[in-house]
Amino acid sequence: MRHSEFWQVVEETFGAGYGRSLAEDLVLPGVGGRTAAAALSAGVAPKAVWDAMCDEMQLDDAARWRYRRDPKDRPGR
Repeated sequence: MRHSEFWQVVEETFGAGYGRSLAEDLVLPGVGGRTAAAALSAGVAPKAVWDAMCDEMQLDDAARWRYRRDPKDRPGR
């Protein structure tokens, strides 16, 4: 997963505004108690950050693996 894919799937899953807010404010135990934005800035792999966000938000497997689907097949595209 690339950084651009991380941000795309955050917006697809949570919406642009709420997704960015979560990334800036939600503390994720799975990445050392940092926010998603802080973890990415610290060099944590986007896939690890996405997994931590999915865990914390209790997302199902369909949401967790959304980034693996072809973008043209994703909802809202």
